[in-house]
Amino acid sequence: METKIPPPIVTLIFIFLIAFSNRLVEPFSFEYQTPLGVLIIIGGLSILISAARVFKQLETTINPMQPSQASKLAIIGPFKYTRNPMYLGMSIMLIGFGLIFGAKLTICLVALFVLYITFFQIMPEERAMQEKFTDWEDYCSKVRRWL
Repeated sequence: METKIPPPIVTLIFIFLIAFSNRLVEPFSFEYQTPLGVLIIIGGLSILISAARVFKQLETTINPMQPSQASKLAIIGPFKYTRNPMYLGMSIMLIGFGLIFGAKLTICLVALFVLYITFFQIMPEERAMQEKFTDWEDYCSKVRRWL
């Protein structure tokens, strides 16, 4: 049950699904929805970037398609609050895009994204981390998968 599609590509697919959902359900609009959506996207992107910086600082792989190549367990920075800050950041960005597009199906599509990423990306990554790092169980007992 492992993905063959890189998470950034999955995120792009869901951005398109959110945008095109407006063909099924009439979009909503309100004053300042675009600036608010942009702020939310920036917030999600900053979480994602801060997590990537931790991987760079630890000199471990950022490649989600090869979790077994990780050389260190990231438990600093945003990893103190969530085991998956990059996927959390992507989810937050999807909410921002949903606001910009005024897509009423955003919450449903973000929930689908979270389910997909959890089952096809996170769970295989966690199996690899459990095999590789002896302190994985301790980390999991202290930090939630999402929030």
